[in-house]
Amino acid sequence: MSRRDLFHDIVRQALRNDGWRITHDPLRFNVGDYKIAIDLGAESTIAAERNEQKIAVEIKSFASDSTISEFHMAMGQFITYRFTLRLAEPERELYLAIPSTAYQDFFQRPLVQKLWQEQSLKLLVYNTQPPSIDQWIN
Repeated sequence: MSRRDLFHDIVRQALRNDGWRITHDPLRFNVGDYKIAIDLGAESTIAAERNEQKIAVEIKSFASDSTISEFHMAMGQFITYRFTLRLAEPERELYLAIPSTAYQDFFQRPLVQKLWQEQSLKLLVYNTQPPSIDQWIN
């Protein structure tokens, strides 16, 4: 089993606080010979507002010394997970969860912004204290 991200439990609580029910921790599925494990699977508990939306969330802390390396790894992982998720559970949307500090600093840099927008990364921006969702970016 892969190691959990530093802020895994915080994002889990933030999703609950935002009205989501955690259905998988982690969300596991197979595509061909590959075993995939995305950090969380969740469903909206407020069906009227979110049309019973199902999501998958890959959590990143961006806490290392090399933010650009973390970004490269996260983007590659996101693209791979998005593709395999479409095959296994096409009704589920994939989000990359990032801390608000990373979004406000690193993700606002012009090149980084163009890269995540070009690749259509869906972002879930979270706060660590208190655990909360700042933004959903489609």
